[in-house]
Amino acid sequence: MNARITAIALSALIATAAADMSAQSYTHISSTQGNEWSSTKGKMEKKAATAPVLEVARDAKGHEFKAWGITFNELDWDALSMLTREEQDEILHRVFAPDGDLRVTRGRISPGANDYARSWYSCDEVEGDFNLNHFNIDRDKQAIIPFIRAAQKYNPDITCWISPWCPPSWMKINGDYPVVSSKYNNLSEKQNYLLFGTESAEIDENEMKLTGARDGVFPRQLATTDYMIQDPRYLRAYANYFCRFIDAYKEQGIPIDMVMYQNEAYSYTPYPGCAWTAEGTIRFNRDYLAPALKCNHPEVKLYLGTFNTNRQDHVEKVLSDSELNKSISGMGFQWEGRDILSAIRAQHPDWSYICSESECGWGSFDWPAAEHTFELINHYLGNGCNEYNFWNFILADNGESPWGWKQNALIRVDSKERKATLTPEYYAARHYCQFLPKGSRIVGWKGDQKGTMPVLVAVNPQGKHVVIAGNFADSEAPFSLKLGDRYINATLAPHSFNTFLE
Repeated sequence: MNARITAIALSALIATAAADMSAQSYTHISSTQGNEWSSTKGKMEKKAATAPVLEVARDAKGHEFKAWGITFNELDWDALSMLTREEQDEILHRVFAPDGDLRVTRGRISPGANDYARSWYSCDEVEGDFNLNHFNIDRDKQAIIPFIRAAQKYNPDITCWISPWCPPSWMKINGDYPVVSSKYNNLSEKQNYLLFGTESAEIDENEMKLTGARDGVFPRQLATTDYMIQDPRYLRAYANYFCRFIDAYKEQGIPIDMVMYQNEAYSYTPYPGCAWTAEGTIRFNRDYLAPALKCNHPEVKLYLGTFNTNRQDHVEKVLSDSELNKSISGMGFQWEGRDILSAIRAQHPDWSYICSESECGWGSFDWPAAEHTFELINHYLGNGCNEYNFWNFILADNGESPWGWKQNALIRVDSKERKATLTPEYYAARHYCQFLPKGSRIVGWKGDQKGTMPVLVAVNPQGKHVVIAGNFADSEAPFSLKLGDRYINATLAPHSFNTFLE
């Protein structure tokens, strides 16, 4: 009996020692331009080799991360369709499969056209159709729904959320899809006065920036007019428009579980868009959209967004309505909205927060653009977001929109050669996406927007730590991070993305 007890104790000791040895080792995956996804092994040490960038307790709780998402766009589908079926399947597996590179489980959909639609449309362009008798998703059946079904082949559990760029044109005060006139649309320049009423501002069409207004914030001048007609008949019909869209997609086997009322209400666009005031935002969400969802789709959550403004006082004005707040489950931030995410989250800690759109760049498809995306992910996850959504994940050639903006994507297709390339931004995303699935917890981070070394620490659902760090400097950098009572000591290559896995 004593020998048996001794053997059992010895086995337990060996197992404990083995587990301890395992806990002290890590895999280091590094990506630099031309040498992506290089893997080495290392061991944690008892002393720091340099001043630690972070110190994280092994029992740190942090906040939960839930999902990676992409937007289903018509031009993305067109780019994907240039490839052979075999190549399409490879890309869809990489992006959506649970064992793929990016492991996307969320999709964003625009009811009606966005700026990466083939052309402009809505789901009901029959003027005065307040009962939505002519509502349909026929256009979506050409590209968006086939796109989603192709993704569902690799992950049938994908869920979606919606945010329109523009109401049906007849519901807007200018009767058209854009907000401002441009060489890319047929809107009369005379109608631009609607945006600011008697308050004057000039619009730089090349950069879509406003002059003669407050510096340091976006937009420099706020719209004084709601472009959505504020007549109750229109507002009621538009709220029902959301519900009809959810119904129609449910019939197609595509679940929608979250809604935001408007994409970028603060970009006064030459493409489909809609400017809203704070008063109009409160009125529509509180009195029309929230009640319509509660009645027809109580399972669908209402988020406020997408906020692409860093005018904190304006956002706080929207959030000051206590009745509206009772219906809100979370908020979506993108672009300049990143600047106020932390402050707003501190005021409403019980809500959920997401990055509703990763920034798209300027069609460079280069390593600096990827470094920017890497930092963006670090910022949003570090500041409490539990979901991160990419914009275009695949585009052809220079990624140009119908209105002249060249944008980046995770995958680039050469339309002449009909070949796809994984861009640097793809690897920036993969360093996060592959290792932070639903149920991971963000337990530490160091932001570095203007510096060279953003760092994020998470615990995956298996209880293993994941450390993600970038070095954007021109020279290699010593790296040390304290995890419990041990240190990860490494050297980060210049302009590198790095993931350390227990």
